[in-house]
Amino acid sequence: MSGAADRRRKTRVAIVGTGRWGWQHARVFAAHPDVELCAVCGRDAGRARTRAEEFGVSAYTSIAEMLTRERPDLVSLSLPNQDHYTASLEVIRAGVALLVEKPLVFDLAEADSLLAEADARSLFFAINFNHRYAKPVQMARKAITDGRLGTQTFATWRFGGEGDSDHMHANLIETQCHGFDQLEFLCGPIATLQAEMTGIAGKRGLTTVAIALRFASGAVGSLVGSYDSSYAYPGTHRVEVNGDLGRLVIEDTVARYTYNAAGSEIAEVWQAGYFNDRDREFHRTFDAHVGALIPALRDGAAPPIHAAAGRRALALADAAIRSYTTGQRIDCAALQIAPHAARSMS
Repeated sequence: MSGAADRRRKTRVAIVGTGRWGWQHARVFAAHPDVELCAVCGRDAGRARTRAEEFGVSAYTSIAEMLTRERPDLVSLSLPNQDHYTASLEVIRAGVALLVEKPLVFDLAEADSLLAEADARSLFFAINFNHRYAKPVQMARKAITDGRLGTQTFATWRFGGEGDSDHMHANLIETQCHGFDQLEFLCGPIATLQAEMTGIAGKRGLTTVAIALRFASGAVGSLVGSYDSSYAYPGTHRVEVNGDLGRLVIEDTVARYTYNAAGSEIAEVWQAGYFNDRDREFHRTFDAHVGALIPALRDGAAPPIHAAAGRRALALADAAIRSYTTGQRIDCAALQIAPHAARSMS
């Protein structure tokens, strides 16, 4: 969608999915000044009609019909976590640019299929790892690239809340994918990992995980994630990255960022001010991602976060499952980082 004429025309976006987070997709794109929200597609006709009426667009229950009638420039997909593959494949095979919610899929063969189909069409294919766009995460990234931490020595990720799924590894795949992605975004590739997992009797799946990590840089780390905790707890999410020159901490994704120089008892702290509702609200991280995504699409550039980053997170989750099953440390260098994923980490 490049060229002066295309830049004057608004980008037509259609939403697939009518759930709670699908509403955020509709909200974000409807509010973007360069976007024309044109349609909502859902599996339930009543829900699709209600959502479409709320945003003043057309309602569909067929992706194919929606694509034929509306001819969107981009489809933004937010379906139940295990239902991404078939709908994503239909959009890709129709040759339409796609933003898919995390996780990409639950199966590596399906991930490879989607990426191959998109690559064959040179298609814009993005994933919504919106945590990267939280103000504290952006500040952490800048502190690291500016050399304020020096040589990294360790990094930790902890994220726990409620969750319920019929998939044995739902917490690891659909929620801790953010952890894998963010740790590599801040610290570079994970080289090896070893995992332990557990769950509560009577609750399906291995709902709490602890993973020991070694990064390619030589730093070590940990990822602890759970569906046996509560999002109501303060400090439900915490990231810490330590180096020989300083340390940074991210609290509850959007709540607080702290940097200390090594040996200093005086910290630099960011937290949203009284009127700064945008940076204190988690949902607005999606607005920030779309703020980068739409210009990239309109200019014919690569997505700010390519869907291959979703494949990378899934590959790391699969490695953690194999580690737990075999009791062995897994070499993640062998998993490789696809070229698109590497670019999205830069």
